[in-house]
Amino acid sequence: MATVKINRRQLLKTAGAGTASLMLGSSPDFQVSGGETCRKPNLVFVFADQWRAEAAGYAGNQVVRTPNLDRLAGESFNFRTAVSGCPVCCPYRASLLTGQHPLTHGVFLNDAPLGNDAASIAQAYSEAGYDTGYIGKWHLDGIDRSAFIPPERRQGFQFWRAFGCTHDYNNSFHYGNENVKLSWEGYDAIAQTREANHYIREHAEGKPFCLFLSWGSPHAPYHTAPDKYRSLFRPEDIKLRANVPERDMPRAREALAGYYAHIAALDDCIGDLLDTLDETGTSSNTIFVFTSDHGDMLYSQGGQKKQQPWDESIRVPFLLRYPDIHGNRGQVINMPINTPDIMPTLLGLSGIRIPSSVEGCDYSRLISRELPETDNAVLISCPSPFGQWQRKRGGREYRGVRSARYTYVRDLQGPWLLYDNLADPEQLNNFCNNPVYAKLQGRLDVILAARLKDTHDSFRPGPEYIKRWGYAVDASGTIPYSN
Repeated sequence: MATVKINRRQLLKTAGAGTASLMLGSSPDFQVSGGETCRKPNLVFVFADQWRAEAAGYAGNQVVRTPNLDRLAGESFNFRTAVSGCPVCCPYRASLLTGQHPLTHGVFLNDAPLGNDAASIAQAYSEAGYDTGYIGKWHLDGIDRSAFIPPERRQGFQFWRAFGCTHDYNNSFHYGNENVKLSWEGYDAIAQTREANHYIREHAEGKPFCLFLSWGSPHAPYHTAPDKYRSLFRPEDIKLRANVPERDMPRAREALAGYYAHIAALDDCIGDLLDTLDETGTSSNTIFVFTSDHGDMLYSQGGQKKQQPWDESIRVPFLLRYPDIHGNRGQVINMPINTPDIMPTLLGLSGIRIPSSVEGCDYSRLISRELPETDNAVLISCPSPFGQWQRKRGGREYRGVRSARYTYVRDLQGPWLLYDNLADPEQLNNFCNNPVYAKLQGRLDVILAARLKDTHDSFRPGPEYIKRWGYAVDASGTIPYSN
């Protein structure tokens, strides 16, 4: 039986030193040890909504069509075990922007507003001399998803073409600096990508820039991609994962045909963005990230949507291309990376000081190969189940760890799930409380306890956290919202 080797304490101690060799400041240039002066890298951060890790050609999916992502993967660091630690929309976005865990920033439910207590990633880049921009879905301003979001609630982003939340992709809106609702033309992801391309061209010279592009698809509704993409996929041609129950197979094939159509459209958008970077001569000095806020069960394990502890929900694609560091060579990193780790890692790569409010780990030295990979088990959690994962539908609070190989999860009653994901990638065999795996389970339980201690998480029932933060929820456990 394989053992789990965890060296997170050493990694946390040394990873933050990744910027120690950089002369930090607000100048658009920074000095690398050895005296060579370089322009700080741009950042283009692109993320979709509900795109699970296996739904890409480079990940082995033979039905979905992602030629542009496949090319990108060949030029990028592919974090094969990237994890959405609290796999639902608002908690992910709040952790992405602050580098904090959900029970720290308080956004552990959808439609809870993100406060201004923590320094954001946009503020950190702005203070380092960058222009910052945000395009697309925001979903961090509270219960009115269609409301105008004033500058003081934009977490430091300067350029603004965003909207709270909508999944009406062909009738979608956004705001600029004024409280005037503006339409995206046609399928919104294509129009948003066009806006991002314009931003890149306008900022190709001068100050470095930090641009976030947030798409709403491939989140349901699944059958609203443009016709030319929907025509590519037929339900009868869809290959299902082995963990889809037979009773759900027809619905799963139908949903996946539409899901893959959205993905094909977004893949073309990725190609447009990469072409724009090439045309403007900014590719070599731009950190380009593609990822997603969480996955989608799509009837695997008999479940739908997100929040759940299985890989279809928690694992996301994460490609990071930075040619100036490692050239155009695809490299796979098996060590897990969690949502709060994204902000400090990007700041570390950019030579920007990491705010003290950040809880995640800076893995920039891992990318530059100054540190080795470790089997770093990351925390996954559902502090308070709601919506599709509400209690009457089988949802439950949980805490767990996902390492490069294993998934181990406890609910409020005790140990619940244990999978060997290398031997059983579709998580068909739960070995929890199996005497043969008792030693492994015990080691993983110790690691989970350490993660909970590190994040000051006492693992209480969801209503206690709701009361602590003063949220009002409905019968499904959701904060009621308006569109």
